[in-house]
Amino acid sequence: MELRKSYFADVRKDDLHEIGQPRPRSDSPGHVTGKTAFFADRNFPGTLHLKMVRSPHHHARIRSIDTSEAERHPGVVKVLTAKDVPHNVYTILILIQIGPEDETVLADGKVRWKGEPVVAVLAETERAAQEAAAKVKIDYEVLPAVFDMEEALKPGAPLVNEYHGQNYYLYDSGECRKVRFGDVEAGFASADHVLEQSYQSSPIEHAPTETTGCVVAPEGNDRFTCYTNTQAMFFTLDNASIILQMPGNKLHFVGGTVGGGFGGKVDVIVEPIAILGAKLTGRPVSFIYSREEEMQISSPRAAEKVVIKDGVMKDGRIVARKVTGYTDAGAYSRHSPYGAQKGAGHYPGPYTIPNVWIDTYCVYTNRTPSSAMRGFGVTIGDFALEVQMDKLARLIGMDPLEFRFINAYRDGDMKAHRQPTEGAALIECMQEASRAANWPVAEKFMAMSSYVKGA
Repeated sequence: MELRKSYFADVRKDDLHEIGQPRPRSDSPGHVTGKTAFFADRNFPGTLHLKMVRSPHHHARIRSIDTSEAERHPGVVKVLTAKDVPHNVYTILILIQIGPEDETVLADGKVRWKGEPVVAVLAETERAAQEAAAKVKIDYEVLPAVFDMEEALKPGAPLVNEYHGQNYYLYDSGECRKVRFGDVEAGFASADHVLEQSYQSSPIEHAPTETTGCVVAPEGNDRFTCYTNTQAMFFTLDNASIILQMPGNKLHFVGGTVGGGFGGKVDVIVEPIAILGAKLTGRPVSFIYSREEEMQISSPRAAEKVVIKDGVMKDGRIVARKVTGYTDAGAYSRHSPYGAQKGAGHYPGPYTIPNVWIDTYCVYTNRTPSSAMRGFGVTIGDFALEVQMDKLARLIGMDPLEFRFINAYRDGDMKAHRQPTEGAALIECMQEASRAANWPVAEKFMAMSSYVKGA
């Protein structure tokens, strides 16, 4: 115990001097002088430009595709459809056993969201590729679509994705990721007050300065170098290897600069089809999103809905918490099942609550597939939880910071997902926040400790 006290004293005395001090980023000089090489700075003779033909419908069956006029357009070198992709289905998280493979590289038979890629056109110039893409004729049978998560979960709702067979991701715990701890109904029955509130967010676009893209150069001997701004180099390399049915040692990925990502460049979106184009033509290929594509096509932070029901005592103790969370995956999984699972583990918050019930659903709709963004699965949940904490404090007439001191978890407390708390330091952080913000709290809270029970 004395060791722990010494540790916190040392942290406060020796390490916190970094806070508030300017520290230059190591890559700043290259950025501000223009010396940093981004992927699009690579120029190769004979580079082809790739443009996508995208679905104008949220949900439709593809009756036929006619590329003949596009193929005759001046400057067009190659037109690719689903039949050209060696392994045309994938899920980025298949590499960590979160599946099944539920997304096509190029749409095959159906489109499930507005903007889904159907045909890739490679041409000598960007303009020629764009003009030829406009000449591709696709006959669609428009199908009913669903855009609301709760509507998607109702019986009889349009089925978004046949790979799953229902409009939710099936966890090993069933239709949702579940957390059960204590007896939540008994907790509500014993509470002095019960408060239930709903919180909802919309999709959020990352809006990076540099749009998503890559440039691929053939190196001979069936080897390819891909210059990319992916944030997930090895995910992207391994998934490209699976999609293209090529050994990974034939693919050389060069990254290091992202041009802004914030989680939005972790999906395997542009690299496989660009590499395939280079492989089939023997020429370098550039595939770069326009700003319109970046805003409309790239995966946003998921829309979420969080319903929180809390039971609280007059003395400030939260005795029960029930949370139902909904994550809008859009038409395909990408990172959303993982995000919803993170939410399930996080919804109790950094608080010790004896009775917890959590259900989080990863729901499929005919919207743009969502994915990672800065703490996805947790960020919106944190907003909802802390607004809820303020409402609970007001409900019982207690200072909101003191209310958090009462409920804050400490070392040794059991979390709702049955992991003991270690290295919490939450009490100490709130004490520092109280001092820094000149927010007075009762002395008994300033004397509390995260690592001494009862203090």
